[in-house]
Amino acid sequence: MALKGNLRDFSTTQLLNLINLARKTGTLTIQHSGESAHMSFREGKLIYAYMGDNDNNHLAKILQHSGKLSAEQAQIIQAHAEGKSDKQLGHLLITAGRVTQNDIIQSVRQNVLDIVYRLFTWVEGVFRFEANKLPSPGHITIPIDLESVIMEGSRRLKEWEVLQEELPDLDVSLQFTERPDARLRNINLTVEEWRVVSFVNPRNTIRQIAKANNLSEFEIRRIVYGMLQAGLVEFVDKPKPAPVAEAADQGRRPKRQAVEQPPDVKRSVVERLIDRIKSI
Repeated sequence: MALKGNLRDFSTTQLLNLINLARKTGTLTIQHSGESAHMSFREGKLIYAYMGDNDNNHLAKILQHSGKLSAEQAQIIQAHAEGKSDKQLGHLLITAGRVTQNDIIQSVRQNVLDIVYRLFTWVEGVFRFEANKLPSPGHITIPIDLESVIMEGSRRLKEWEVLQEELPDLDVSLQFTERPDARLRNINLTVEEWRVVSFVNPRNTIRQIAKANNLSEFEIRRIVYGMLQAGLVEFVDKPKPAPVAEAADQGRRPKRQAVEQPPDVKRSVVERLIDRIKSI
């Protein structure tokens, strides 16, 4: 008989603790606000996870998200890999010299962790644990100790609460400050942060930037908060106060406009900032 219930009564942290202590083997599915997450475990260790349809968890997409493949490369590889498992595709990519075995392991591992960490912010939703149900043999599984996952997830939950208070509304736009703060001299942005910087434009909302870069609400809030604190960007309009019933309002958001892409030809603010950083 499957274990099932609601996150209001049994949180993600408690579920993972139970699976860890009881050394459970099986798959946990959580459904929340139209989204579904699936996590598989073997003897209490996290081995696999995906959101929604498993087709969206294709190895090519995972490698694209981690920066190992471009969007064009991932699309071509995915189109030519029809019928091949992730393990078969991984072997072909390694043999062709596209990526290394370590690239695949680290990318898959981070993808699994990103999915699970996101679930710590879900306070409502139904869950179901099916014992002994595991991914098919063709999927790449990486054993991960749950103790470290639970500790980091709990830390991120506290960080999420702070970020949500500081950035309650993602439907606002950003613009570069007229004169970036002196701390720009010590700037050290990640690849994902530079991608976000390249989309900063009064026509693009934070939510649109997140979607264009395949970032979760937690990830985009953390990146934007850091940029605000560094004096690199500012709000075009003052952000709205935190909604009382955010979940109820999600279905009534205005129609999403097209995201304005970073300029390719003209000298953008981003390029000037990069040149300035290099000259410091």
